[in-house]
Amino acid sequence: MANQGYFSARVVRPEGIGPATVLVDGERIAEVVPGPRALPGVLDFGNSVIGPGLVDCHVHVNEPGRTEWEGFETATRAAAAGGVTTLVDMPLNSLPVTTTGAALSAKLAASKDKCFVDVGFWGGVIPGNAAALRDLAAGGVLGCKAFLVHSGIDEFPNTTEADLREAMPVLRDAGLPLLAHAELDLGAEVQVSDRRSYQRYLQSRPKLWEDEAIRLLVKLCRETRCPVHIVHLSSAASVPTLRAAKAEGLPITVETCPHYLCLEAENIPDGATLYKCAPPIREHENREGLWRALLDGVIDFVITDHSPCTPALKLADQGDFDDAWGGIASLQIGLPAVWTEARQRGADLHALFRWMSAAPAKFAGISAQKGQIATGADADLLVFDPEARLTVEAESLFFRHKVSPYLGRELEGVVRHTVLRGKCVYDGRQHPEGPMGRHLLHRRIAS
Repeated sequence: MANQGYFSARVVRPEGIGPATVLVDGERIAEVVPGPRALPGVLDFGNSVIGPGLVDCHVHVNEPGRTEWEGFETATRAAAAGGVTTLVDMPLNSLPVTTTGAALSAKLAASKDKCFVDVGFWGGVIPGNAAALRDLAAGGVLGCKAFLVHSGIDEFPNTTEADLREAMPVLRDAGLPLLAHAELDLGAEVQVSDRRSYQRYLQSRPKLWEDEAIRLLVKLCRETRCPVHIVHLSSAASVPTLRAAKAEGLPITVETCPHYLCLEAENIPDGATLYKCAPPIREHENREGLWRALLDGVIDFVITDHSPCTPALKLADQGDFDDAWGGIASLQIGLPAVWTEARQRGADLHALFRWMSAAPAKFAGISAQKGQIATGADADLLVFDPEARLTVEAESLFFRHKVSPYLGRELEGVVRHTVLRGKCVYDGRQHPEGPMGRHLLHRRIAS
């Protein structure tokens, strides 16, 4: 029997948005009934939106080993404040990187009793570790990630086509996807000498790198039938290739990030290394092409790719783009950032939660539990005021270092409450329940 409930005139369900009461029994949704339900313990949120908790399946937590960059406590606090009830941790930039069963065990130990939301884990594909991928699968990773270009840290070297041909059948047979950072270092014609110039950085990683990497991944997907996921798509020039691959029926999925949808190269000042990421933030017309691909369904979902570091590494000396760490900190503000732009293009709240809850949950293999408001699912909810406005300020951010290109930006949409498995983990200011997050482990692989 339900012991609590949540009513809103706008509840986001798979079939649409409308007035409903979400009845909760313990950690699960017991029933979703149309309209208000006059029962003890039902909270009435009026016209605020009740949506499914966000699933951010691309987060660099960096613990153990580089916890001074971020950590499970600070990252998951920020996640809860942003309406994220599930995140999936990337296999780098922690030490050790998550490329062996032992490294996964270290990650599980490091995160124990520190998480304010539920956490899953990706493993890593590097040269020579194909045999370790089965151990990672048996340990519970949800998939494994490879870089086709230098990752930024020497502990996680990039894979070649030969490495991928060895790894992909192992992942396919384990029922896991390959996640790929799709850039190939093909050289670049850099015409600007000033290392503070954003145009110089943009020229140093052209779209061609991404486009050719995606063509290779499509070919390998076709040959091996291993599911392939393109992480953080930035080049709209690759959309026709991806559209054709999907039309062919290949098991390919695609994500992009708020920074590619909200920011554009023309507005990035020289020396502003807060904006450095890889692949780079590109021009206005490219951004609009990504939006069209998202609205058309070629891009499946949106995640933050939260990749923080210390302020000294991010800001670099004299705003040098070559020296600065590449990564955008945005875990807490992904929802309002995307909504601000989405509503200007005619997208509705149902699409927003499909992109940021349902579709990433499906990709990560956790959609039976996460990403939807439906009977039997985990009672992971957020209360969202889509008409409210906020200015991003450092003191309101929970991730470890208050360093982000979104600081000072006015966004639309405010997360008022976040509920994880029936318990409030964020109420607008605090995290009243403490760290009650659990590990989400994939267990389909045979022992």
